[in-house]
Amino acid sequence: MGNPVLVVVGAGPGVGASVARRFGAEGYAVALVSRSPERLATLAAQLQATGVPTTWTACDITDQETFHAAVTGFGEQHERIDVVHFNPSIAREKDALTLSPEELLEDVRLGVAPLLTAVQAARPFFRPGSRVLATGSRSADRPWSQAASLGVQKAGLRNLVRSLDATLRAEGVRAVSLTVNGSLAAGTAFDPDRVADALLAASRQEEGSWRSEVGYDG
Repeated sequence: MGNPVLVVVGAGPGVGASVARRFGAEGYAVALVSRSPERLATLAAQLQATGVPTTWTACDITDQETFHAAVTGFGEQHERIDVVHFNPSIAREKDALTLSPEELLEDVRLGVAPLLTAVQAARPFFRPGSRVLATGSRSADRPWSQAASLGVQKAGLRNLVRSLDATLRAEGVRAVSLTVNGSLAAGTAFDPDRVADALLAASRQEEGSWRSEVGYDG
């Protein structure tokens, strides 16, 4: 059946790219999806140059039909999906008194809801031991008032991950969110590469002590 397969949703230059490299180094084939074809092509070329089998599809993940088709395509191509990593969010700098309901829903539509589409599309290709990973944030518990929607996204994402874990557990599939308790910055304890290491470790928790939320404190 070939390499295990990682699907990275929201494959940007930060944590998404680091996760792709980290799992690629562990022998995974990597499938990338985000809006920007230029960024995807660049990251795919970097991964392929290190011997990581890589495919990608550029699409708007808020377009449910198109995004579902992209993930299904990855599954059909590889005949398996072993890990889905969900990374996107919007840090809209508006406080709760200037943020409109429409903007809040727009942000949740990108930072939370597409996880449902990804998992529903990937499920036929899951197997016992498959994993759903999400990049969480301390803003779920300690929101920054000047980006009110981000805390809502991350709290909602964590809640959804817990629901997915409870639902998928009977199939041998587990879900976990990594709560990053710091600001991402290269060369620090919160370097995206270190966060990727923590996500890999979270995916390898023992079944008997599995937690659907794991904190990362650097």
